[in-house]
Amino acid sequence: MALLQLRDLHKRYGGLQATAGVSLDVAAGSVHALIGPNGAGKSTLINLVSGTVAADSGTVALDGDDLTALPAHARVARGLARSYQVTNLFKRFSALDSVALAVQAASGSSLRFWTPVRREQALFDRAQQVLQRVGLGARADVPAGALAHGEQRQLEVALALATGARVLLLDEPMAGLGADESARMLELLRSLKGGPALLLVEHDMDAVFQLADTITVLDYGRVIASGTPEAIRTDPEVRRAYLGEEALP
Repeated sequence: MALLQLRDLHKRYGGLQATAGVSLDVAAGSVHALIGPNGAGKSTLINLVSGTVAADSGTVALDGDDLTALPAHARVARGLARSYQVTNLFKRFSALDSVALAVQAASGSSLRFWTPVRREQALFDRAQQVLQRVGLGARADVPAGALAHGEQRQLEVALALATGARVLLLDEPMAGLGADESARMLELLRSLKGGPALLLVEHDMDAVFQLADTITVLDYGRVIASGTPEAIRTDPEVRRAYLGEEALP
């Protein structure tokens, strides 16, 4: 059975059908990419899975556990975590403090808001490990707002990892990155393969085809194809959907 199962997800905004019966499976430890033209419903689908937007109908299940009625924070506790297109960080907190708070929230530690957090050394040991994993070990004491844009993207991945999530929902993690930053992010995401499953929205097609085990293509809120990168690359319906927008590699 797939780790993450989406079944017949519908979401309408007035006259706009953002998703129209989307169903897909994400296998444990895999990278599953969502691609499609602008306005295809990709970010809406991530919002439906994370619980930041309620579906009109359909179900979201994690390892057989139906999460459909749960709010976003409860889904994080069950094993779903996400990043956003626009960086969403506490800019004055250091990278280490930011990740430690995510570790604390996931662990249910007795940490109090007004208690000096450095007293709970285990939180910071774990936070430092996560920062090392995403390549920010040497930047632990830098305020999040002072990190370069690419480093902020790495920190967002660290925050998701710190929750202990089994599925990471990544909404355009390479958005706004330069060539060197994109290369670092690509290597980071590649290093996560075999760990938490990744459900990834990304417009960088070269990165998608390098990373993904499975690619699902959305167009006008519907799944028009889903399969291996090789199958997607040659699918005529996929090429039609991208015609005039961007060519597949």
